[in-house]
Amino acid sequence: MTKKLGWLAMILTSIWLIITATTTGQEPRKTTPADGHDIHVVAPHVVEGKVMGPYHHYCKGVSDEVLECLIYESTDPKALMVQVEYFIAKSVSRPNVPLSTWNKYYHDHAVEIASGRVQVLDRPEAEAKKIAEVAAQTDGIIFHLWWPHGAKAPNGEVKHPQSISHKPRTE
Repeated sequence: MTKKLGWLAMILTSIWLIITATTTGQEPRKTTPADGHDIHVVAPHVVEGKVMGPYHHYCKGVSDEVLECLIYESTDPKALMVQVEYFIAKSVSRPNVPLSTWNKYYHDHAVEIASGRVQVLDRPEAEAKKIAEVAAQTDGIIFHLWWPHGAKAPNGEVKHPQSISHKPRTE
């Protein structure tokens, strides 16, 4: 599992290095934590009991145990980021998050991916399949930051959407 996430982080870093190496005649741009969110995933979420989306996730590996996704309601370049999702290796989340907390806020990506509601976009089929295999080894937690839906400004309230296929764990 750790090797798969490490592999994903290595691929993302390699892609970034190739892109920066091929830009000539420009001053090297300083990298930022926002760089590299280029794994594009689409999936619906349940927010306050209502199925919403599909949401566009732009993700990157930040360590061998964590992927993070910036989530938007559309692909419009001016779309607001409305959610953040963390993909946490099950080897980290399961022993460190109490079961009652996990059942309330987390979901199993293997179950969500198996539902057929998740799509990895903008990648060749074989690469998309490998990304989904790595993601299936994680649990997800989502923070919805822009509430209520359609508001002119967020009110400071944070919601925790769920995957449609969420199933509480018993162990």
